[in-house]
Amino acid sequence: GLLSVIQKLKGSQEQELRIVLLGLDNAGKTTLLKHLASEEVSTITPTQGFNIKSVHSHGLKLNVWDIGGQRAIRPYWKKYLGSTDLLIYVIDSADQKRFEETGQELAELTEDENLTGVPLLVFANKQDLVTAAPAAEIAEGLSLHTYRDREWQIQACSALSGEGVQDGMNWISSQIVNRKK
Repeated sequence: GLLSVIQKLKGSQEQELRIVLLGLDNAGKTTLLKHLASEEVSTITPTQGFNIKSVHSHGLKLNVWDIGGQRAIRPYWKKYLGSTDLLIYVIDSADQKRFEETGQELAELTEDENLTGVPLLVFANKQDLVTAAPAAEIAEGLSLHTYRDREWQIQACSALSGEGVQDGMNWISSQIVNRKK
């Protein structure tokens, strides 16, 4: 399947990717990262600074930088963007009061020259909550359709249960395959 295609394309050496994982505080970034690393997600504390984990997925080594989303930390996000291969942006789909704020942060990020042309995966997290907005509504609110300088995908998910997370990882792997063509 897809794994064998990726292995043939990359040869014997495992390809490494630098992924920056951003979003407002309490969006679920660390929960998502722990889920990807197959770690326990029952107790998560707010990220002070950043976490780095290497995750193996689809024959790729993903070096994921999970950077805190508190307002005081956000001005430092840009310092971590150099050499980024892919941006994952996590949104709390149930926190509709902060949609405008998260949209402004994402718009500012995507204007950074370090992210020119870098694929964007938006995880519309917390879909397991009844108050969660659907991913399509979030995509519209973020005006993702106006992002013409990069590939992007919005993926509904629950980092807690893992639902939808693998679909996002499949999209990442397809981006790598398409880049090699």
